Amino acid sequence: MTTVQTHTTTGVWDEPEGATPRGTIVLLPGRGETAASYARLGRRLSADGYRVRFVPVELGDVAGARAAVEELLADESLPTPRVLLGSDSGAALAARFESELPVEGVVLAAIALPASAQPSDTVGADWADEVDARTACPVHRAVISADESFARGAITSPLPWKTVTIGAQNRPTLALHGTDDRITPLASALDAYAQATHTDVRLVQGGRHDVLNDVAHRSVAATIVLFLESLRLGSDVRPIVTGLD
Repeated sequence: MTTVQTHTTTGVWDEPEGATPRGTIVLLPGRGETAASYARLGRRLSADGYRVRFVPVELGDVAGARAAVEELLADESLPTPRVLLGSDSGAALAARFESELPVEGVVLAAIALPASAQPSDTVGADWADEVDARTACPVHRAVISADESFARGAITSPLPWKTVTIGAQNRPTLALHGTDDRITPLASALDAYAQATHTDVRLVQGGRHDVLNDVAHRSVAATIVLFLESLRLGSDVRPIVTGLD
């Protein structure tokens, strides 16, 4: 029986033994998050043949995060297509790095925006309120609550940049956003996504801010895989499974 290689603390997830790798996902986390926050997603995407590499992000060291991503992309052993997947502040960085680094596509989840309502206005200092704003998934609630390295309260940290530009290079982009996200309100996110003509925006009904790890995490992961599989066929991202005309 084949096994999926997982490394929760280091953030490295590989395809099952003997399987052909289908691409590389460079995962940029949001405020407060650790590799443990993405163990479930990493296992699921790697089971479909994609190598997932988690890159820690410090908001005060954007240059360091960029250098780490650039180093990963220089590794010729990692298969193409290579895609940036970011959540929250990681999504804002993925949008930025997309115009600076050699990637074939970008996935933006619950992008953090400087111009949106400040999280401190909608999320209290209480941990229970933060968890409630992040996710309704009981498993993910337990994971982040038990993670001693998870930075509680970080979700209210201001972003150290004033603007976010999406789709600067018109690379294929998938945007995922929860309709019940009160950290980055949907209306603010849609205004930002409207600037990118080559962005496929998908709304997760009832989804909260940690949309990659919320109740609909299976459907969200499946949507990402569909995007990746289409991207493998070309930059026009033609749908593989279609209905009758």
